Amino acid sequence: MSDAKVRGVVHMIEETKTYGQKGFRKRMVVLEQDKGSFTNYVPVEFTRDACDTVDGLKKGDEVEITYRLNGRRWQKDADSEVKFFVNLEALTYQVVGDGPTSSGSANDAFAEAGGEDDDAPF
Repeated sequence: MSDAKVRGVVHMIEETKTYGQKGFRKRMVVLEQDKGSFTNYVPVEFTRDACDTVDGLKKGDEVEITYRLNGRRWQKDADSEVKFFVNLEALTYQVVGDGPTSSGSANDAFAEAGGEDDDAPF
């Protein structure tokens, strides 16, 4: 079975969190998808060493994330309600474009437009 992919604009990047005595690490990235009449927010979890790869992302980047769908069952005790949770565990990602909040200054844009063969007097 092939892994699934999700595409969206980075809405939020959480700091890495560490859990338990063994130091399990997890970092969530929330993607934003414009669905026309509403905005969809998709939380994707990066775990273990993959947490560090997120340092290269920034809010506003358009990305495609390959993920594995995980689910788990949880019950506090034998008399309590059983609950089920699902999460998307990121395997890899690729930046496919810059969103509306991409960084850069007006000077950067001017330099790109001008070129190096410019006869500008300044």
